Amino acid sequence: MTARFDAKTLPLPCASGHRFDAGRRWAASLELGFDRREGATRLVRARHQGPLRVQRPFYPEGHEGACHVYLLHPPGGLVSGDALSISARVGTGAHALLTTPAANKLYRADSHGVAWSQRTELSVSPGGLLEWLPQETIAFDGSRGEQTTQIDLAGDARCLGWEVLALGRPASRLPYVSGRIDQRFQLFRDGKPLWLERQPLDPGHPRFMGRWAQGGASVQATLWAVGLADEAGAIEMLRDAMAASPRWAVTVRHGVLLLRYLGHERNEAWDICRQAWACLRPLLANLPAHPPRIWFT
Repeated sequence: MTARFDAKTLPLPCASGHRFDAGRRWAASLELGFDRREGATRLVRARHQGPLRVQRPFYPEGHEGACHVYLLHPPGGLVSGDALSISARVGTGAHALLTTPAANKLYRADSHGVAWSQRTELSVSPGGLLEWLPQETIAFDGSRGEQTTQIDLAGDARCLGWEVLALGRPASRLPYVSGRIDQRFQLFRDGKPLWLERQPLDPGHPRFMGRWAQGGASVQATLWAVGLADEAGAIEMLRDAMAASPRWAVTVRHGVLLLRYLGHERNEAWDICRQAWACLRPLLANLPAHPPRIWFT
């Protein structure tokens, strides 16, 4: 007989104060701020709570180039009850590149089905540029949670970023066949919405396997670029440079260039995003692509 759990039957906190029901919440937050000072982008604010923090900033492109910062989450992934919140503000004329040292993991929900949550809020002031380039996210079978990414641009602010998501671990014969992940992307310029998207990933829903939607793909990626002077020229450059790469498409809507990948290979998705970044970065930043060293360790 399968046990059922609801709000009335879930267990209360034990004597130690720990919860094992839907009210469980282990919060961690990170707040970053970047400003342009004395000709260089400086990390002027780094406030954290719980297991989220950053290393010191790096300047592999020289102090006049981007300020590279690695986001560290020592647990290495999210479990039931985790609530991560990341915010980054890039000031006027500043240029920051944020990445992670390893893949993020979304672990299987516990026996009560308690979800995790991850919220990312990015804001860029006029003349600023933010590159949001985390390594891929791996969702284990049975993972349940919600990811929200909100980007607020002001004036002529620019932003380039990506999200790469791998569902399940097919190489270990552990596909993503249960659970639910809700993804939300929201991008605004001066308060006006440019890109609003919600994507529920539920293996039990027809769209997950339907040819008109997910089509059974286990890896997906979205890359965005905002602030390009010549969007049509950028698309042609991508198509010429990446003609040999399969399973991707690119378009522009309301000033947002969107590149999508849908397939089954994490490395393929990662390579496509990096190739696109190498093409687009000179157009946005007037700088060649300079991959963070942490990607090679």
